[in-house]
Amino acid sequence: MKTEKKNDNVETVQITAPKIHTAEFRIVGTAPYIQLRFSQKAIETMKAKHEAGSQANKKKAKEARDFDEDFRQAQHVSDCGFNGIPAAAFRNAMISACRLVGFKMTLAKMSVFVLPDGFDKVDGVPLIKIDGTPEPHLMHARNATGVCDLRVRAKFWPWSAVVKVQYDADQFTATDAANLMTRVGAQVGIGEGRPDSKMSAGMGWGTFKLD
Repeated sequence: MKTEKKNDNVETVQITAPKIHTAEFRIVGTAPYIQLRFSQKAIETMKAKHEAGSQANKKKAKEARDFDEDFRQAQHVSDCGFNGIPAAAFRNAMISACRLVGFKMTLAKMSVFVLPDGFDKVDGVPLIKIDGTPEPHLMHARNATGVCDLRVRAKFWPWSAVVKVQYDADQFTATDAANLMTRVGAQVGIGEGRPDSKMSAGMGWGTFKLD
């Protein structure tokens, strides 16, 4: 956009078009990737409770726990049938990693993006295809009330993926994007129990390296 100066009340403004480049990275897990999605069953249970209104407060018999179903519900599966990692996990991790090198996270939010391979069949979340076979991972956890409970998550180990990153070339070079992804793999991580977990210092899960 360019405006020529015609009189003293008009300023010249020039806005260049964004230079969006794409880099493709093949990553290989250096620790298990642990996944726990907000399940379709939980969504339907909450929806039914809202629809029931005050009737929802009446006590009902507690259903038996189906751990196999919990495992299935813990996975992100695309509408094409592949298991996936939320694309936002990589984008958020890249933005977070900018803190390590003094780059403004507010600028990073507008400068790095991750292209999905498909979309979750339940809620449409953009997904990156993961190469690996999920298996049940049963471990204790504490609810928000502090009560101990069991969680069934999906564990991928070994695992790998190809991540396509779009970046603003006015903000990052291709080398910057590669180094940022390297820091994500080594210092931030993705999924449950990652080093940069908001709730703890992590479990040492979700790390990876560039192949």
